[in-house]
Amino acid sequence: MILVWILVVVTAQLRVVDAARAGARAAARGESAAQAAAVAEQIAPAGAAALISRSGDEVRVEVRVQVRPPGGIPVLPSVTVDAVAYAAAEDAVGGPGRIGAGAPEPFGTDQAPRRDVDAPGWGEDP
Repeated sequence: MILVWILVVVTAQLRVVDAARAGARAAARGESAAQAAAVAEQIAPAGAAALISRSGDEVRVEVRVQVRPPGGIPVLPSVTVDAVAYAAAEDAVGGPGRIGAGAPEPFGTDQAPRRDVDAPGWGEDP
């Protein structure tokens, strides 16, 4: 029975981590705190609470739930599991698909041209 209880707690922890991440993504996309909390609470185990906060350009989502033993067995303790996820608000980084100020150039533009390995002169000093 203890192994089942451990499995229940670990499963709840994984769901809470997923819920916090999903809530952070939703809040970072610009959804309201209530909408982001609803997203997180839908993924988390029943009875979970999500707290959404924003500080500057960073969104923070904390999800917490009290996990009770299966079947109400009084010998096993209740356990609180929680997770916190952070995300950069999209309006702070230029929005989806755009490069924000100070961001690195798209992949490959800052590299020297590549040469074909089979081309004549490969491996020779120019």
